Amino acid sequence: MKTKVAVLSTAAMAVSMLQLFVLGALGPVLVAGSGLARWQLGVLVAAGFGVAALLSLPVGALVDRIGPKRGLVWLFALSAVSLGVLAVARSPWWVAVGVALGGVPQALANPATNKLVLAAVEPAARGSVTGWKQSGVQLGAFVAGVPLAGAAAVVDWRWGVAVLAVLCLVGAAVAARLPVGVPPRKAGGPVGGVGDRVAVLAGFSLALGFGLASVNTYFALYGVDRLGLAAPVAAWLIAVMGVLGIAGRVVWSGAAGRADDPAAVLPWLALGAAGSVGLVAAAEWWPWSVWLGAVGIGVFAVSGNAVSMVAVMRAVPQRAAGRAAAVASAGFFGGFALGPPVTGLVVQHAGYGWLWSAVGSAFLVSAAVAVRVTRRTAVAV
Repeated sequence: MKTKVAVLSTAAMAVSMLQLFVLGALGPVLVAGSGLARWQLGVLVAAGFGVAALLSLPVGALVDRIGPKRGLVWLFALSAVSLGVLAVARSPWWVAVGVALGGVPQALANPATNKLVLAAVEPAARGSVTGWKQSGVQLGAFVAGVPLAGAAAVVDWRWGVAVLAVLCLVGAAVAARLPVGVPPRKAGGPVGGVGDRVAVLAGFSLALGFGLASVNTYFALYGVDRLGLAAPVAAWLIAVMGVLGIAGRVVWSGAAGRADDPAAVLPWLALGAAGSVGLVAAAEWWPWSVWLGAVGIGVFAVSGNAVSMVAVMRAVPQRAAGRAAAVASAGFFGGFALGPPVTGLVVQHAGYGWLWSAVGSAFLVSAAVAVRVTRRTAVAV
């Protein structure tokens, strides 16, 4: 059962953001074929995270009422609809509809998968399973960035996106067969009763998401503009960060799950992320340090969200797991929506030096918030 939960949760996290990864991977094709302007592409990505942030709280409460199985079925089904709309979109408006629909599975992802892990996995294994399922986000980015982009060069990209939609329907069918019951009608508890600790973890996620989204958006561009890297080589900066992020999420989440307080790991991850940004900034003088920075951001910054989810699951009783995950996710999605537009203005008007200062400051803020988290008493589940 543990393996099945890990695989299905990882797949759910992967497909929950596929529509945004498709926008990134197929950006040039969409601009040429759907009439999207380049600035509209960036706005749509930010708006997608904004929709997810706005929907997170009501969707989290819904998952507490309907249970993880139904939540996952809806996640896969709505991901299929979102990708199907993108596959047939012939105008920017229909692309926007697909992105907006995709905000719902994004909002469902952490509440449904966290609640499934709590319901079906023994406490000793929850940390490692959480690390694997959170690494599903990077898996989704890989699927969109490598196989889909490759298929687009051979056949019509719309067929590739349609295949992904069909696979999401398969995921919905598998989720419907999970041997996990529906919670009693009164199991939801009072609305908003997730505790101060979870609210502070949402603040940590907001600052972390702000910095991480900015890195995702401008890292490769920095490599081309300031370090003289060829575009394919600069793209490997993101790839290195993603691969190390998968490993970091599994390792750090497993360690956090075994700790008395999982949140105790968070300040060190945030400080490591800030130091890694310093290595990226130093690459203008020592070009090799950009690769060390990419490794560090993957190991520390990308891992932070997974460890925060382990802390969230430890902080609340199982009946409130959906709402708690939603609160933390709303912070993370909010950071992703705010980061690129704000730091984009920094790049445009002040340059990359100030960009990395802003990102490093965001990670230091997340470290300070994480220290405050550790002073809150966790709730035993």
